[in-house]
Amino acid sequence: MGKLITVVGASGVGKTSLVQALSRAGNFAVAYEQHIERPFQTLFKQDESYCLANQMDYLLLRAEQERGLRAEARPALMDGGLDLDFHGFTRLFHARGWLSDSEFDLCRRFYELTRQLLPPPDLIVYLTASEEVIRRRLISRQRINIASAEDTARFSSFLGKWLSTMPIEHLLQLDVSNESLEFTQSLPKILARL
Repeated sequence: MGKLITVVGASGVGKTSLVQALSRAGNFAVAYEQHIERPFQTLFKQDESYCLANQMDYLLLRAEQERGLRAEARPALMDGGLDLDFHGFTRLFHARGWLSDSEFDLCRRFYELTRQLLPPPDLIVYLTASEEVIRRRLISRQRINIASAEDTARFSSFLGKWLSTMPIEHLLQLDVSNESLEFTQSLPKILARL
C-alpha cells in the first residue's frame, strides 16, 4: 500500500499550487479536486439546493481517489481530500444552513464508514495564511469558489478540531502567508518529512 500525503487548508491558501510544486520535485501519484469536472459544483454555486448532491459527489470522489492512490507503488499527493471535504466543507455548509441536520448526518455517516474502510493519510500538510492573503488568492484564481474569504476563520476552526485528533507525527503545519505559490521555502521542509 502506497503512502498518502494530503494537503489541507482553507480555500485559496495554495493547496493545488503546493501539490503541483511537489509533483514537479518528485515522482508522485497525484489527485486534484476537479472543480470543473464535478457535475454539481456549478449548479451548487447557482442554487444552494444542490449542496447535498455536491457534497456526496465530492466525498465519493475523494474516497475513490484515495483507494486508487493507495494502490500505487509510489507515494501519492492529494489536493484536499476526503477529510478536508467532510471536516472543512461539509461542516461549513451545514453551519451556513445549506445542509439540513439530516443531510449533514447522511454525509457524516458516509464519511465515517468510508474512513473506517480506508486508512487515514500518512502525512497531513496543513497550510495556513492570513485572511488578507487568502482573499487576494481567491480573487486571482480562475475557478468556482463556493467558500469565501469571510469563511476562512470558521473553516479553519472546523479543521483545527479535526486536526487536534491527529497524531502529531502525521501532521506538518505551515504558515504560507509570506510565501510565493512556488513554495520555495516550504518544499524542502515537506520533502524532508517524506
